[in-house]
Amino acid sequence: MSWLPADFVHPVRVPVPATGLHLRPIREADTAIDHPAVMNSRERLWEIFGPAWGWPAESLSHEDDRADLLRHEQEIAAHQSFNYALLDARESALYGCVYIDPPERTGSDAEIAWWVVDELVGSTQERALDALVPRWIAEQWPFARPRFLGREISWQEWLALPRVA
Repeated sequence: MSWLPADFVHPVRVPVPATGLHLRPIREADTAIDHPAVMNSRERLWEIFGPAWGWPAESLSHEDDRADLLRHEQEIAAHQSFNYALLDARESALYGCVYIDPPERTGSDAEIAWWVVDELVGSTQERALDALVPRWIAEQWPFARPRFLGREISWQEWLALPRVA
């Protein structure tokens, strides 16, 4: 059985209120803006995601990132998991990502995490994204028990949970 209803249609553009930014599914073609966003914030992102995901590696090359984004694009098309890029109006800069994944650990029906680039930490844009994501998930996604990683549960607590069988 799939983790999503067969007739579910994922959102393709989600405005982040009062910011001029929006979310849309990430694509392989976004590598040129994703790689610098990730690598310029790599140390902080590693502190957040490294222990759980082993990402982003210090040696993440442009080609490695391209392969990751292609995998994400394919997973989105297959409704296996979702990675949304946080973009400016012209889609010329990437400012973060939102991940919506099937559960790896028991106790939820989806696991959601997100980040912004270092330059947006503490900004009105980050606060707007923080407010939007839980509301968007509740209103537009078919989950009864979503888990917000690093928000309502720490990454360490999440890693201690039993894996989904």
